[in-house]
Amino acid sequence: MALLQKVRSEADKDAEFVFPIRLLGARSRTIRHAWGRVCKAAGLRDFRIHDLRHSYASILASSGYSLSVIGKLLGHSNPATTSKYAHLADAALKLATEKAGEIIAGK
Repeated sequence: MALLQKVRSEADKDAEFVFPIRLLGARSRTIRHAWGRVCKAAGLRDFRIHDLRHSYASILASSGYSLSVIGKLLGHSNPATTSKYAHLADAALKLATEKAGEIIAGK
């Protein structure tokens, strides 16, 4: 939050974007080029921004959030698109079942 507040305080009052990208004097609506520079500076190879979306969704699925919630957070209009995270949600269900068994057994 502090970083975003600092960036906002230094931006033009009518700035449309938090992190504007300028390519050959024109704004770009994608972050592909900036992402490439970030990965290069960080020494990351074969790391797509989509990998961050996948990790985000995987963390939520493994934490027990429903595929419906995850799909809405990712902007999926088709539930089948989110279904690839089902195996992670199943792992969370297994852990929850094991925890319930421990509680019942008095552990």
